[in-house]
Amino acid sequence: MSDMRPFEGIRVIDATHVLAGPFAAYQLGLFGADVIKVEDPNDPDQSRMSGGDRALARQGMGTYYLTQASNKRSLTLNLKTEEGRDIFKKLVASADILVENYRPGAFDALGLGYEALSAIHPKLIYCSISAFGHGGSRGSQTAYDFVIQAATGLMAMTGTPEVNPVKLGAPAVDYATGTMAAFALSSALFQRERTGRGQRIDLAMYDVALTLAASHVTSYFRTGNGPKPSGTDHPHATNCCFQTKEGLLALGASNLRQQRRLWTLLGRPEMAKDNNDQRHDDRAREMAALGELLLARTADEWEAFFQANHVPAARIRTLPEAVADPQLASRNFLHRHEAAAGVDGAFSVPVAAFHLAHGGARVTSPPPVLGADTDAVLGELGYDAAAIGKLRAAAVI
Repeated sequence: MSDMRPFEGIRVIDATHVLAGPFAAYQLGLFGADVIKVEDPNDPDQSRMSGGDRALARQGMGTYYLTQASNKRSLTLNLKTEEGRDIFKKLVASADILVENYRPGAFDALGLGYEALSAIHPKLIYCSISAFGHGGSRGSQTAYDFVIQAATGLMAMTGTPEVNPVKLGAPAVDYATGTMAAFALSSALFQRERTGRGQRIDLAMYDVALTLAASHVTSYFRTGNGPKPSGTDHPHATNCCFQTKEGLLALGASNLRQQRRLWTLLGRPEMAKDNNDQRHDDRAREMAALGELLLARTADEWEAFFQANHVPAARIRTLPEAVADPQLASRNFLHRHEAAAGVDGAFSVPVAAFHLAHGGARVTSPPPVLGADTDAVLGELGYDAAAIGKLRAAAVI
């Protein structure tokens, strides 16, 4: 039992698409949940057709999909048909969690909203992920990561004073939303253990994006000043980016102890400050001094030197450089699939961003092709081969 993962025995119905919703279900699947991904046979998850490998995208196995589809089973179901909705209700009755990220009101219109499904299954945890949340003046609006970045100020505060707004280089709001949803679902499961009651989770990408800027939100309401795009600059010079003999170096001597250590290591102890106000006031002089001093060595050399002396610093790397770092291999962060149906050749995917001492995240099955498990899942619900054949002929599955 020591290797039992946290969500073993928990069934999750993943009626989501794109990135945020599927990523949430993926996190639970990594930790043992039985995740059944439900897609319309005529309109599958658009992430299947997205990603850097165009050939895979054409085959419905795009890299966006592969990233978050391991440990799932694939069921095709047309919820626009009465038979499809009946099957969905039976499926939900067998589950602990339903995650959906359709436009608010869409599932209610199908008779699959929280009120309807909780009447069938009072202990159901029903999680709805949407752009702006259910209700409110923007509740009916839709968005993707890029649009949420624009709407929440993330884009406007990113870039340089000369070049802005700039979107984040990765769909970070989507993945943060998926991670937040996994936390919400874990919380609801823990609560249900104590109360025996199901739960309704209303999760908005808008709220998550502002959570990613939480300190800026607090600062604005206190000072009335919103964040401005500052590129790689920071109010403290010892927390900025500098050109070196070769490469760019990100210095992170953030607190007073670290900045004193930095200036001492550089042979300029008189530049160290006793408080942050002094650092603000002398920023221009500090920037000039650091800009000159750091030209003496390469970014790699400075990184090794500073880290050895407990001053945070890193050469600015590309993603290919970052994933080649031996540190990542030591973390077991990636899982390599040697083969998968619908994919020619091996591929690697991120797993979980934390370790457990026992019963941790584990990839047990590759991303499934569309509908790969339809017959098996329907069989578990009591449908025999003849019934499944009729459903397929009627385009329900």
